[in-house]
Amino acid sequence: METKGAALKETSRAIAGLHLGEAEMPLVTIDVIKDVFTPDQKRSMIEKVTDAMVAVEGESLRPVTWVKINEIAQGDWGIGGKALNAAAVHTMSA
Repeated sequence: METKGAALKETSRAIAGLHLGEAEMPLVTIDVIKDVFTPDQKRSMIEKVTDAMVAVEGESLRPVTWVKINEIAQGDWGIGGKALNAAAVHTMSA
């Protein structure tokens, strides 16, 4: 049985991007504007991005694939010199 200390050590190694056995830990980062996506949509992104990584590298990568969603504050992201907010993104995607 694994101790809490050993589990924490393995998690720390994974966060640091080190190797666990022969498997490298991929970290996929998705940047989105805050309040554009619902929690369900973000969960779906995490699942589908993980599935995409597994499709490329094999099922053994699933338990070590990290997906992180960064929410950027509205107005802190711009395209073409114009700051975007959630309403502008929804208008663009309609």
